[in-house]
Amino acid sequence: MAWAWLFTAGFFEICATTAFRFTDGFTKFWPTVAFIGTGIASFVALQASLSGIPLGTAYAVWTGVGAAGTAVLGFWLFGEPATTWRILFLFLLIGSVIGLKFVSAN
Repeated sequence: MAWAWLFTAGFFEICATTAFRFTDGFTKFWPTVAFIGTGIASFVALQASLSGIPLGTAYAVWTGVGAAGTAVLGFWLFGEPATTWRILFLFLLIGSVIGLKFVSAN
């Protein structure tokens, strides 16, 4: 169950960073509310995951899932450049997250 909480935290982290893009320096109300709400949900789910996953592993996976998901959304929704190098390093990041899952005791 801890890993489900951790990946839920990663999902909310992706939502938070995407909402952050639209806050315009926290001057837009609803994107700011979405950012704060999904940010809090991300931290709550991350905290719940710590019942079965060591903090270092959880934090690394949480940031990896958030970074990879945000980068993919950037390519897909916002037209950010999907260069060969960016995609290669994104696969390395995703591979690292998968590796942490497999070598973790839980």
